[in-house]
Amino acid sequence: MSSPVPVPRFGHEVRRTAVLSAPLVLGHLATGLIGFVDSVIAGHHSTTTLAAVAVGTAIFWLPMMVPMGTLMAVPPSVSQLDGSGRRAEVGPLFRQALWLAAGLGVLLFGLLSLLAGALGPFGIAPEIVPGATAFLHGIRWGVPALTLYFCMRYLSDGLHWTLPTMVFGFGGLLVLVPMGYALAFGWGPLPERGAGGLGLASALMMWTQTTAFALYLARARRFRPYALFTRFDAPQWPAIRSLLRTGLPIGVTVTMEGSLFVVTALLTGRLGEVEAAAHQIAINVAALCFMVPFGLAEATTVRVGHALGRGLGSDGVRRAGFAGLALVLVTQTLSGIALLLGHDHVVRIYTQDAAVATLAGTLLLYAAAFQFPDGIQALSAGALRGLKDTRVPMVLAAAAYWGVGMSLGAGLGLGLGWGPQGMWLGLIAGLTVAAVLLGVRFLRSSRRVAVPLLAAPGGAPSG
Repeated sequence: MSSPVPVPRFGHEVRRTAVLSAPLVLGHLATGLIGFVDSVIAGHHSTTTLAAVAVGTAIFWLPMMVPMGTLMAVPPSVSQLDGSGRRAEVGPLFRQALWLAAGLGVLLFGLLSLLAGALGPFGIAPEIVPGATAFLHGIRWGVPALTLYFCMRYLSDGLHWTLPTMVFGFGGLLVLVPMGYALAFGWGPLPERGAGGLGLASALMMWTQTTAFALYLARARRFRPYALFTRFDAPQWPAIRSLLRTGLPIGVTVTMEGSLFVVTALLTGRLGEVEAAAHQIAINVAALCFMVPFGLAEATTVRVGHALGRGLGSDGVRRAGFAGLALVLVTQTLSGIALLLGHDHVVRIYTQDAAVATLAGTLLLYAAAFQFPDGIQALSAGALRGLKDTRVPMVLAAAAYWGVGMSLGAGLGLGLGWGPQGMWLGLIAGLTVAAVLLGVRFLRSSRRVAVPLLAAPGGAPSG
């Protein structure tokens, strides 16, 4: 069935996706560098502080993935409204999303408060517990700001304006570096707080980013047609429920993937300090590489949602998805080649320990092997979010990440004694199965959008 309106040419779609994704990729890299800055400052303070920040950061981000993923319902929602010309509905939807973000922030604040007081029973080394507890006590105050920040960021991304993600991301680093150093080491009237100071500095950075983003949205001419802050709206459960219906499965999916890597790190830690250190180096490099397909996936979410809202039918939706896929294949080829040829050089940035460097270099070869499946599964998940198809992908992701990836990795790495290499083979298998399942799901879901998107009079989609 032909599309209701002309479908953009493939080359045009690729260019639009590339331009849209570039600031997103840089913004994600800025977020990744926040952990890098915390680690560098902590490492200069003391080894114990570094260990405490590492534990505290892991405990912070694991539950944080749920609200972060849940709020990913905002970009496809606003992009569909914008694409169908229903701009007047964007502001009310955004205000309900702010209520959802605030509620998730308060819940996560309470959860982190409980976790901060229960590190001992988790088996954390006694010398690390005080610093990790202090870090969590500090950073938890920034959680409501962070969820609000994600909400505002996702609104801007969904309206095809991704530059603020990059600007405010790197702006946060400019705040964190001096503030983190001053609160960790002490400066003038500020006492030395170590890991607790870094947690508090991160919270202050989050509130600074959120305040600046809110002022920008309120004053920028680009957002005036959407009347984002022109009136106060009380919470409306039907709108919030609709966001949760789309977003909560995304949050669960993101958490499942993230926790796969966290649990893999914990299991690898049982093998010894050399194995744990090598794994940490390899997974850090792999995480930085993942920022590129993750940014492309978010851009593809917006482009697919926009095509759906404009009533471009199956052809338009698939073209948006395939444009993102073409870019991911290019970027993942480059990252895979870089890891294959430069893994030894990369490892030397992290360590001079010969045993750790040798094993980490080997693991980076495994990381090179999963560049394609990792990029394809991320892109496919992003395209499905653009269609608001999130519940079935959640089940597929769970089966791939945990049914295949974790069970195989634990069986090979611990059961058969293959060590970290076995764990990483499990990661490769899980990501590959996810890439196949989610890719097939997008092909099927996109095929079904042709009939309900016949254009109504005036150019808006009829359903």
